[in-house]
Amino acid sequence: MSGGQKSSTPLPRWRQFWVLTKPRVSQLAVFCAVIGMFLATPGMVSYPVLIGGGVGIWLLAGAAFAMNCLIEQAVDAKMKRTSWRPSATGEVTPVHIVMFSCILGFTGMLVLWNFTNPLTMWLTLATFVGYAVIYTWLLKPATPQNIVIGGLSGAMPPALGWAAVTNSLSAEAWLLVLIIFVWTPPHFWALALYRRDDYVNSGLPMLPVTHGERFTLLNILLYTLILIAATLLPYIYGMSGLVYLVSALILGLIFLGYAVALFVSYSDVLARKTFRFSITYLSLLFAALLLDHYYFF
Repeated sequence: MSGGQKSSTPLPRWRQFWVLTKPRVSQLAVFCAVIGMFLATPGMVSYPVLIGGGVGIWLLAGAAFAMNCLIEQAVDAKMKRTSWRPSATGEVTPVHIVMFSCILGFTGMLVLWNFTNPLTMWLTLATFVGYAVIYTWLLKPATPQNIVIGGLSGAMPPALGWAAVTNSLSAEAWLLVLIIFVWTPPHFWALALYRRDDYVNSGLPMLPVTHGERFTLLNILLYTLILIAATLLPYIYGMSGLVYLVSALILGLIFLGYAVALFVSYSDVLARKTFRFSITYLSLLFAALLLDHYYFF
């Protein structure tokens, strides 16, 4: 979810490993997990669960993203957006990436086992193994629907947070997962559109490459409509109140405005703005859920 430029000056060693964890994506995953924790209880989340759960999920996410960088090493080297990564340049060797990923993953499992519960630990491990192996290794290079099929792994963080607090998964947790699952395709296809030359060079069968710009724009529009419908479910189910409902509708209409504008008159600049707004959209939507949960529901 973040780009970069290849620098003539090597990154400091610590930063090379930090980059492999994809910090912005990891932070968004932890943010959604923490929201899931708070939504799972009418009171406050205990500090051991909040801090231990957040740290453990971040560590396992970082481990998965590091393995993702290793698996996609050759692909990343062909793309401007990712060619600067230390894994793609060879600044960090495959052996060191594997060791780093294993240390992060094992530490994350210990933290989750001790500060949350075994269910959260196993769910988190399964989620990020699914991302690093099933999605990255098998699905991404095999089908233009990779983002849709593999989206479940990326959608799981709020359920992980919910499980950390309740030691179970309820319908409310799965509603949160559904929202992120439906949000992922229009979010990522906006990026794939303005980075389509990168994906042509990489050989990955992304939707704009295999089916063209117009088909991708139609899919973004349709998924945005589905997303708006999905975001109404917490209110319909009784999980949230009017503050969330109004927020979801306003944010959804703004997102729809971007999708319609793209469909009517595409430009790379607008696609980039849509991609950036989609991140803001998800953050504000979950923040509205949290605000509604504690102060208005």
